[in-house]
Amino acid sequence: MDIGKRYTPHELEKKWYARWKDEGAFQPSKDKNESFSIVIPPPNITGKLHMGHALNLTIQDILTRYKRMKGLSTLWLPGEDHAGIATQHVVEKSLIQTEGKRRSQYSREEFLKKVWEWADTYKGHIREQIMALGCSVDWTRERFTFDEGLSRAVRKVFVQLYNESLIYKGKYIVNWCPSCGTVLADDEVEHVDETGKLYYVKYPIKNSDRFITVATTRPETMLGDVALAVNPSDQRFKELVGKMVVLPLTEREIPVIADPYVDKEFGTGVVKITPAHDPNDYQVGIRQGLQMIQIMDNTAKMNELCGKYAGMDRYTARKEILKDLEEMGLLEKIEPHKHSVGHCYRCDTTVEPFLMDQWFVRMKPLAEKAKEVVKSKKTVFHPERWEKIYYNWLDEIRDWCISRQLWWGHRIPVWYCQDCGHINVSEEDVVSCAKCGSKNLKQDEDVLDTWFSSALWPFSTMGWPDRTQDLEKFYPTSVLVTAFDIIFFWVARMIMMGEKVMGQEPFKDVYITPLVRDKNGRKMSKSLGNGIDPLEVIEQYGTDPIRFTLAILAAQGRDIKLDPASFETYSKFSNKIWNATRFILLNLDGYEKIELQPKDLRIEDKWILTRMNQTIEKVSSAIDSFDFNIAAKELYDFFWYELCDWYIEAVKERLKSESPDRTSVQNTLVKVLDSSLKLMHPFMPFLTEELWHALPGIGEEQMIISALWPQYDEKFSFEDETSVFSKAMEVVRGIRNVKAEMNILQTKSVDIKYVSDHKETVIDQMKEQIMRLGFVSKIERSQAKPSRAATAYVGEGMEVYIPLGELIDFDAEKERLEKAKEKALKDVEKYQKKLQNKDFLERAEEEVIEETRTKLEDSQSQYDKVLKILQELT
Repeated sequence: MDIGKRYTPHELEKKWYARWKDEGAFQPSKDKNESFSIVIPPPNITGKLHMGHALNLTIQDILTRYKRMKGLSTLWLPGEDHAGIATQHVVEKSLIQTEGKRRSQYSREEFLKKVWEWADTYKGHIREQIMALGCSVDWTRERFTFDEGLSRAVRKVFVQLYNESLIYKGKYIVNWCPSCGTVLADDEVEHVDETGKLYYVKYPIKNSDRFITVATTRPETMLGDVALAVNPSDQRFKELVGKMVVLPLTEREIPVIADPYVDKEFGTGVVKITPAHDPNDYQVGIRQGLQMIQIMDNTAKMNELCGKYAGMDRYTARKEILKDLEEMGLLEKIEPHKHSVGHCYRCDTTVEPFLMDQWFVRMKPLAEKAKEVVKSKKTVFHPERWEKIYYNWLDEIRDWCISRQLWWGHRIPVWYCQDCGHINVSEEDVVSCAKCGSKNLKQDEDVLDTWFSSALWPFSTMGWPDRTQDLEKFYPTSVLVTAFDIIFFWVARMIMMGEKVMGQEPFKDVYITPLVRDKNGRKMSKSLGNGIDPLEVIEQYGTDPIRFTLAILAAQGRDIKLDPASFETYSKFSNKIWNATRFILLNLDGYEKIELQPKDLRIEDKWILTRMNQTIEKVSSAIDSFDFNIAAKELYDFFWYELCDWYIEAVKERLKSESPDRTSVQNTLVKVLDSSLKLMHPFMPFLTEELWHALPGIGEEQMIISALWPQYDEKFSFEDETSVFSKAMEVVRGIRNVKAEMNILQTKSVDIKYVSDHKETVIDQMKEQIMRLGFVSKIERSQAKPSRAATAYVGEGMEVYIPLGELIDFDAEKERLEKAKEKALKDVEKYQKKLQNKDFLERAEEEVIEETRTKLEDSQSQYDKVLKILQELT
């Protein structure tokens, strides 16, 4: 059968994805007891998938296809995230551009209708991208974090936690984004180190001509000051505690207090306390019973309490306040100051600490159980080092602010009675007050943080709160594949909610994917212009090469440095698989399937079958331990180097029609190719499905996606023969290396001589193969090393030499090698000098130092090799 000369990925991808989907290949088997399940980390509906998504989806699909072929009832559940703040932000911008209207110009219902239209369109885009990557998700079970079923689950959990006093409403200092107009959870604030200024402001002491100088980075908030504070152990200010100072620019008097929060080394050792606009000051205010004065509105403009500064933007007010302080002689000095500033993760606006009524989840009780889940190994992180970061976050956890001042999202299921003030919390819409019966009710305007619904994803997607068959069979899920940056946002909260609601951990394993960087190790970003669009790569090379590239680079615990040239490399591997399969198929004329018997097999057959066995074991073990790079490398090396470069080359003569054991070779090739395609299927699904169908004996109704995973077969394990063929390979490699080092064409025939005390050597056993693979015209046994001969092999009582005779120009070769030796020596000295330089070792990054060490080793190896060759030429 001829499959054609060209591998055309895009035609195959459309054909096979449609067939897999139409024939229900992605759905779990109903007749199998053991199950495997993954819920997809739902992509936000706001944009395109990036290379990090491509890696994450590839790894999930490798696991899913592998477990399906291992015979498990396998579910990979897809879905999308409504992404509250992100989606509303994008839709608002879009409406301004397309309709020239802001959100405030629509009713809530009108705006939500627009967002739903956006959501339906972009959910379709996400589906198309997931399909383009070949993901075998069960589309019949697709969910959305804002669909009817999940909305029901969200309400039920909210009410449950509220009734258990784990959800409460209270005033609290929160992270407010003036641009997005909503609260941000602590982990939605991105802290950036910035060089700002430290302003030294003098506060007059009441009834005195003395001042207390305070250093602050935010002079505009001084209008909300309610105290100055010093550390109680700071002897410098002991006599000031209890005194009153006059707040500059106002007529208010505020006290000097003592609190251990104050850092004696910061600024002057005296700090201003503004409880309504600083989280630390808020805690001081609670401890000391201080007033809370809010001086800004929701847009971060100064409010009516700020006198002449009212209506000014916070930064404009800063300039005016500094100007007035300077005129009054109260601005002592200004110094540059590096400090961390919180920014909105969505729009990058500087976050304003704000005192507001919000809804919160009490996290401490939930966090303790979440820690125990990981400590007891009910859930295991891969790599394990992420557990420490998980514990650190849980140890320092604060209550979670779950309310957002948005329209798009799960509206908080709370109704306030306008007559008696009762708070009605219910899973169903409330039409009358539970306390007084009034119908004069108003629902809370806020929505829940997106991560609240996401935290329920593993069980809500399977039908909870109903007790469904999916829940019974597939929960807890088997593994979660996700990125490190949402361990706090998502992973920890899912574990908390799984334990709280279901009484079980939501997943057994958590695999944290590496970060995909550019080839220079820089984070991919729009500003650097170094991002790689996976869809563009698919368009150029097809899906399978991008999947294999990402898998072979995905080493646990190490960032991926992604060079676009890698896609070209593994595109060539796809072509190699195609061409090798085509060669085998074209040599199956007269093929008759037989049961392979060891007595009918030659050494090379036994070697490839043994290596096939070993590869099955190694690939299976690597996938089981989440070492996808090791599994992919095993497959690459086995198929390209061992099957193609060695075995196929070794049996070409035996494939000719007159060969007496042609049937045996054909069956060996078909068996090895069948197993190889199955092992590669989780990594390269389209190519392997297409080629597998071309194998003899595969029915049209069969599909490799549901074929059984290859098993280790003791019958085809031949250690002795494998050792013999491996030695023959070393001899051939030695011959090839000598040719390369001496500038002799690889296809030029050479004579070899060997010296050995053994009666029978590998050359005697594998003479025919060594001559063919090494392009050897004559082999002779010798009593000693010939003169002017290069050493091709030394090992286990045998030495192999190539007499150089007329093969090279000795004088010209010596001259070339002397130059090579001189260059290698200069390189050795250069790298040695660099590594002895203390300044280099202290300043250079570890990767650069390691790279220099490698270059030194390579240069030393090259020098030693050239020196050895020169000695053999004398």
